[in-house]
Amino acid sequence: MTSATIERAPFGRTFDGTMVERVTLRGEHGVEVTILPFGATLQSLLTPDRDGHCDDIVLGHDDFDGYLAQRKFFGATVGRYANRIASARFVLDGETVMLDANNAPNALHGGLEGFDRKLWKIVELTDSPGPTLVLARTSPNGEEGYPGNLETRVTYRLRSAMELSVTFEATTDRPTLINLTNHSFFNLEGARSGAHVLDHRLTIASDHFLAVDETAIPLPEPPRPVDGTPFDFRKSTAIGARIRMNDEQLRLGRGYDHNYCLASGTGLRLAARVEAPGSGRVMELLTDQPGLQFYSGNFLDGTTAGKGGLLYRQSDALCLEPHAWPDTPNRPDFPSARLDPGQIYRRTIVYRFSTV
Repeated sequence: MTSATIERAPFGRTFDGTMVERVTLRGEHGVEVTILPFGATLQSLLTPDRDGHCDDIVLGHDDFDGYLAQRKFFGATVGRYANRIASARFVLDGETVMLDANNAPNALHGGLEGFDRKLWKIVELTDSPGPTLVLARTSPNGEEGYPGNLETRVTYRLRSAMELSVTFEATTDRPTLINLTNHSFFNLEGARSGAHVLDHRLTIASDHFLAVDETAIPLPEPPRPVDGTPFDFRKSTAIGARIRMNDEQLRLGRGYDHNYCLASGTGLRLAARVEAPGSGRVMELLTDQPGLQFYSGNFLDGTTAGKGGLLYRQSDALCLEPHAWPDTPNRPDFPSARLDPGQIYRRTIVYRFSTV
């Protein structure tokens, strides 16, 4: 489908020669979103700055070869289980499930070949209500060790002039675990600006976070209060204001890479707000998930060349990943990520943009 609001075009080929398209959704005020069926990936996101100039604000690659060459999760849909599962195993209904330990000793973001490395199918394109793309794939029973045939859909939609929603849906034919999210790396000054994000001002609507061990697995303790710690973003604070403080958790994560526990309840609610002082761009993130992983780009090390040929370095971007808490399958005290036959998994992220 090609129209004023939706465009499809070839983007590259997989290792086996399969053509991969890119789909562009266009909204008002120059807002433009480009999605790749490979990994159900948000490849670019253009939004205006305070002067009305639109720029791409997510890290990634200008061509498809960059996505094939390295697995960096830029903009990808991650699953079946986003974040980490301790020791790459869990017990479900008395049966031990073994996973691939791709982040030794743990399983991370779905394993060796997670959802981010799969080619999804375009099943729907429509421009009402708002430009919309629906992608789908079947994750077969036993994929990366996870039980159950999982029917999965991801819907990208420009909901209004300055809002992008991403909705994840799934059903299963046997009890399983599911935890999906989008893994975009944001820089509200622009993906090609060369600016870091340490002066981005961040607000997170959370009173507690999960402290972790040296392998980034939550410690066997209740969530810690953010009060009096470098993890307190209840008021707008520059990301770099306390990132170099002498704090054990910051040392373990090389910065921020922690789950924030969001208020319980149903429906979408504001989880975070980011403001870039230079461009004036503001992004608000709403979600119905119980957790929000804040990652300050600590492991971007200059070995990956991205858009415009820039080498991505530490703190060149930040991630805000709404999802279930890490290691939930091994923590009965955490909110469950279980999905049973007859149930529908449905979770939504809304990115709302404005300027100041």
